[in-house]
Amino acid sequence: MTARRGLYILAGTLLLIGFVILGLSVGKRPPPVDVALADTFRGQFTRPLGQVADLVTNVLGPVLPFALGAVLAVIALRHRELTALCVKLAVVLVLCRLTSLIAKPLFYRDRPREFPDPSYPSGHVVAVACTGFVAVLLCAWTRPRLRRLAVTIAVAATLVGALCRIVLGVHWLTDTAGSVLAVGGVGLISAAGLGLLPRPEDPA
Repeated sequence: MTARRGLYILAGTLLLIGFVILGLSVGKRPPPVDVALADTFRGQFTRPLGQVADLVTNVLGPVLPFALGAVLAVIALRHRELTALCVKLAVVLVLCRLTSLIAKPLFYRDRPREFPDPSYPSGHVVAVACTGFVAVLLCAWTRPRLRRLAVTIAVAATLVGALCRIVLGVHWLTDTAGSVLAVGGVGLISAAGLGLLPRPEDPA
C-alpha cells in the first residue's frame, strides 16, 4: 500500500468516525440549527416551493445510482478494456449506497415531521452523493479534462438535493451532512482499496 493510498483510507476513516459521532450526538435531540431550519420551512411541502422540491428530488434521489449503474454496464459492454474499471466503480457505488440502508435502523432518528422510515442519514442525499462520487472517479479515469466539471456538478447536485429534503420537512440539516460524511468515508476507503485512488498519473 502506497503512502498516498493510506492517506485516502485515513481520510475516509475519519469521515466515517465523524458520521458516527454526528449520528449519536443528534439522535435524541436535534441541535438548534436543525430546529431553526425545520421551523423556517415548516409546512412548505404543501406549497409551491415544496412541490418544486418534490419534483427535484424525484430526479435527485434513489433513481440516480441505478442510472449510473446502467451507464457503467453500457460502457463495460462497448469498451471491453474498461470492464474491470466499471466493475470496480459499480462496487464503490453499491457500497456507498448501502450506507443509508444500513445506518438508518442503527440510529433510528425521528424526522422533522411524520414520515415513514428513520431520518439519519438521508437516503436521497446519499444517492446523489454516491452517484456524484463515482461519476467523478469515472471522469478521472476516462476523461480527466472533465474531472473538475464533474466535481462541480456533483457538489451542486448534492447541495440542491439536501436543500430540497430540508424544504420538504423530511430531513434535518444534520441528516444531509451525515449523508455526505458517510458517502465520503465509504467512498474513499473502498476506492482506495480497489486501486482507484490515487490514479497512477496523479501528481505526487
